[in-house]
Parts: sequence; C-alpha cells; structure tokens
Amino acid sequence: MAITGPKGKQIGVLTGGGDAPGLNAVIRGITVRAISLGYDVIGLKKGWAGLMGEECQHCELDLDHVKDIHMTGGTILGTSRTNPYKIEGGVEKVKKTMKAKKIDFLIAIGGEDTLGVANKLFKDGIKVVGVPKTIDNDLDATDYTFGFDTAVTRAMEAIENLHTTAESHNRVLLVEIMG
Repeated sequence: MAITGPKGKQIGVLTGGGDAPGLNAVIRGITVRAISLGYDVIGLKKGWAGLMGEECQHCELDLDHVKDIHMTGGTILGTSRTNPYKIEGGVEKVKKTMKAKKIDFLIAIGGEDTLGVANKLFKDGIKVVGVPKTIDNDLDATDYTFGFDTAVTRAMEAIENLHTTAESHNRVLLVEIMG
C-alpha cells in the first residue's frame, strides 16, 4: 500500500506498445517531478493488461527506485499491446483497479494505440495524460517523439559502419531496420 503524500494523491504510470529508447528516462522524470510536488507514484506493470488484471502488478516508484533507471534500455514497468476497449469488460476493469489502488491520475506512455486508449478513457472521465512514444515518429500533434532520434541515429551509424565492410569484400549488404 502506498504511503499518501502531502497532497494525498497518487499517480499511476504505465508503458504500452513497443520498445523505444528513453522509456526509463521518462518514467524517472515523471517520478522525480511528481514526488517533488508531493504525489505518490505507482508503476503499473505490463501496460493496460496489468491495469486490467485481477492481481494488478505494480511497484511503488520512489527516488531510490528510479535513481539510475535512465541508464538502462527497455522499461522497468514492462509493456503489452493490450487495448481495454477491445476486451469485453476491459474499461470497467481499468476503472475498478484504479479505484482499488487509489490511483487519482494516470500517465500512459505509448504510441498510437496506447494514446488512443488514454484519449477514450479521458472522454470517459478518467484523469489521464498521454506521453507520446514511438520510434516511427508517426503520431499526430508532435514533431518528434522520444526514441525516434536515437533509432535514426543508431540505424545511420550501423549503415555507415557497413560501408567499409561492403567495399572491402566487394559485396552488397542489406540492412533491415524498423520504423
């Protein structure tokens, strides 16, 4: 059970969809700022799937927990490609879990589907904020999403490094990238 902060409010954070560089840095930034404002922060494991589960897996996020997470890839919270609006009773489960865990506000970090769910939940009365995340950079209303620049830079570095190998062996190389 989370210890209630000075404002008596708790923020839930989840990550949904695919991986992108910077997820842990965003989780850390949210946690540090929220705690500085007096909120408690709970990390919700496995995205929307975890929030709908009978046994919602979660962890309290405090300054010690997030101290060095920005140095590692992936997401400490895990993720899923689950949409509660596509599962019978999914939205009701989300609301029930939020009430049971005393989550006053929700921050959903994800791409098009995750943010679509967040938008629908907002319209259904849930206090939710979406943080855009995608290496594809294919979201409306934002110029660049975190993760996009890193993905492009890494792909470009890999391709540049392969030029010498291709020339040395007089070969053509194919590089497949995502995004």
